[in-house]
Amino acid sequence: SLLVNSSFISFQYNSIPYNKTNQSIMATAVRTGETFNERSKGKDVRTSNIIAAKAVANAVRTSLGPRGMDKLMELSNGEVLISNDGATILSKMNVLHPAAKMLVELSQSQDIEAGDGTTTVVVIAGALLEACGTLLSKGVHPVAIASSFMKAADKATEILEGVARPVNLDDREMLISSVNTCLSSKVVSQNTDILAPIAVDS
Repeated sequence: SLLVNSSFISFQYNSIPYNKTNQSIMATAVRTGETFNERSKGKDVRTSNIIAAKAVANAVRTSLGPRGMDKLMELSNGEVLISNDGATILSKMNVLHPAAKMLVELSQSQDIEAGDGTTTVVVIAGALLEACGTLLSKGVHPVAIASSFMKAADKATEILEGVARPVNLDDREMLISSVNTCLSSKVVSQNTDILAPIAVDS
C-alpha cells in the first residue's frame, strides 16, 4: 500500500497486468489522491443514478400541466393505453435501474397520499438531481448537497404555509374552484363545468 495525501491506495499487482496503460492509471490515482477502486467507482455510480432519474423525468415531462400531451403506450399484451397521468405512465414502464425505480415509487406514493401531482414530483426530482450533477462536477461534497436540500425543504414548507389559505368545506363555490383547478390538466378538462359540481356534491 502507498500512503499519498493521507489516503491509502491499494493495488493488487497479481490481478492487474503491468503495462504502460495501467501504470498511467495508477500514477494518475496517486497524483490525485483517489482510491483506485472505490472513489472513482462512487462517482460513476452517482452519475449513473442521476442520468437514469433524468431519463424517467424527461419521459413524463411533456405530459405536465394543462398544455401537457397525452402518452400513447403499447403494453406487453398488445393493449393500447392513452394517459397523461404520471403514475399511470410510470407504472406501465419496464424500469430496471434502481434510481429510476425510486422515481416510479415516488410517483406512486404521491398518488396514494394526495391523488394528484404524480407528474410534478417526478419532474421536480429530476430537476433537483440535474442540479446535483452540476454541483458534484464543481467538487461540492454529496453530504453538503443533501443537508442543503433539507434546509431548502424546510424553507419551502415555511413559504407554502405562509401563502396557504384555509378552505371552508361549507363554501361550495371555493370547493368547485379547487376541483376545476385539479381537472384542468386531465383528459376531461373540457367537461369541468359538469364534473366539478358532481365531485363536490358527492
